[in-house]
Amino acid sequence: MEARNEMELREQDIRAHYPQALGLLSGFDHAPRLGKAVAPAPAEAERSPGIPRTTRFRPTTPGLMGRSTARPDGVRLIDQVEAVGGDDLPSPAAATVVRALRRALAIALTVADEVAARSGAAELKRANLEGRLPSERRSEFAELLAVEALTALSVLANALPFLLAEHAGPEQAEGVTVDEILTDNAHTALQGALWELGQNLTRAQDDKTLIATVIGWAEALGTAVAARGETAPRIAAFTGASWRVAADDLPIAGFTPAAKARGTTLSMSFKRPDEVIGNHIAKHQAMRLARMMVAYDFDRRMNPFVELGGFIFTFLGDGRPGTGKTTLIQMMAGMLNDYCTVGGYPFRYQNLSVDNIDSYQGKSGQNARAFINTVIDPAVIGFGTIDDIDQIAGKRGDRQSSSGQQEITAVLMEAFAGASNVVRGNCTFGMFSNHAEAIDDALRQRAGARFLIDGPQTREDYIDIFSLLLGKRHDIPVGEHDLMKAQAIRTAVAESYEAHQRPQEAGLAGVFDQVSAQYGTLDTLADLGSYLHAISVAEPRFTGRAVKNITDAIKLRAMDFDMPDEWFATPEPFLHQPYDRKLEMISALRKPITLDMVVQEINRYADSEWRYAEGADEAAIAETVRGMERMAEARRRFEG
Repeated sequence: MEARNEMELREQDIRAHYPQALGLLSGFDHAPRLGKAVAPAPAEAERSPGIPRTTRFRPTTPGLMGRSTARPDGVRLIDQVEAVGGDDLPSPAAATVVRALRRALAIALTVADEVAARSGAAELKRANLEGRLPSERRSEFAELLAVEALTALSVLANALPFLLAEHAGPEQAEGVTVDEILTDNAHTALQGALWELGQNLTRAQDDKTLIATVIGWAEALGTAVAARGETAPRIAAFTGASWRVAADDLPIAGFTPAAKARGTTLSMSFKRPDEVIGNHIAKHQAMRLARMMVAYDFDRRMNPFVELGGFIFTFLGDGRPGTGKTTLIQMMAGMLNDYCTVGGYPFRYQNLSVDNIDSYQGKSGQNARAFINTVIDPAVIGFGTIDDIDQIAGKRGDRQSSSGQQEITAVLMEAFAGASNVVRGNCTFGMFSNHAEAIDDALRQRAGARFLIDGPQTREDYIDIFSLLLGKRHDIPVGEHDLMKAQAIRTAVAESYEAHQRPQEAGLAGVFDQVSAQYGTLDTLADLGSYLHAISVAEPRFTGRAVKNITDAIKLRAMDFDMPDEWFATPEPFLHQPYDRKLEMISALRKPITLDMVVQEINRYADSEWRYAEGADEAAIAETVRGMERMAEARRRFEG
């Protein structure tokens, strides 16, 4: 549920700002102070009167207006937008962009007025105009004007992509700049931003690139303004309240981007569960998680599984190359896509890859934050993946990690378990790696669940996968084997869980035997707590966060039940039921927590930590040995 109450912006107040917004789009002069022109200003053509020739607006407070030696350039965004594509008449896309710009500017100016009234800036403006502003309050006045400017820029940056979302295509704008961020006052700030939008529009060639450029510029502006706002004084006048524009269903909550509920058309090749060979627990939990996510209630903006416990917000899948990580992603995305189609829900899938690491300082963090915001949007069902996370997120203190990798690590850590993190149950994030030991320890422990993706293991698994990949265009007999019988999910999962009744890693097995010899069978909370303490003594990286992840996994086991297939065949039986009814239906199926569940989940999680620790140590030792061997060979050749 929302933490803050929303105030509705009155439509008449927004429309009252239409003339001012249209004036900004029709024409104004601007001398850039921070940004650089990417192209010479177009020559002034003879035209009928229409652009105001009066002296441009200047703030009345001495010292607030910066000086610039650059020549003021006329900015006529309406003309520039309509000229994209080179046609004599404006295209429908150009008209849409102009209308969205006017609407976004009017909303931005309305919210800026609201913030000025809340902060006291409006009264100080009147005092300044009347010449009765006390000198001791000039510094406060400047700070409040900066807050008003950041408010206008942030709302413009958030409203514009929201209003254009349904017209956006897959195109991405490259080389977008957002340097001209001025904080003198709201009007000057909007002029600087619109001047830079005009500079970026010189790269637009057609309707598709026009919309992509406007959205890309707005998103980059929002990120840059949010970074400035983090350290701005008196910013609580903006961040401490939230508004909603009813006509557009646009939420405004501080610097949080207002993403439109728009799904992403997936072009990946989906896999059915029976096409995933081996990986029984990982496949089983992924199937369970897909059904849990579509139980999300869009009206309440909460999932019953979050309230009951056991929802997986983040998970880590690790295994050797070629064991089925990509196939598991394709299976889960396909299931979510099918369930969302049945329920009529928007579905987003996003992947954070090495392409998001940028050489420009701060850009990698912006890319990671945009990835997070896209997936966690409470108006969609979201699935975010980070494949090869050991290459994307850098290990803190590792000199070989780039600054971009370190930025991504910081963003992911805050998003997955930060103070402002809210788990609604509409999305999940999957981290995948062939070398989980190379992931930063704190980031790895933010994975609430661990999926060991070890691929086919038994003789039956290899027969099944070979037959599946070979296809049916052959006459080779199967032989003495019942195809796919070993992949029966219930039997395979039960056997996999039972295998963790005792630790599988040798080091952890020694701790288990030692505790069992001292306390006997682990059948009380005191015995289990003693076992957890012994693990933490043997492995210092096993902390309180690990215990939380284990308890979440135990609660998930209590939710390990089969929801009837008819609940997901049509939306009426379950998907479109009210939140309270869904809660009742799920609660009726919940299993009790047993001692076996607890022991198995402790061992399963601790096994993974032991595996990562030993892998990290082994990798470090191997690297040291290689270095010593190279040095020895170099010395031999030097002396030789």
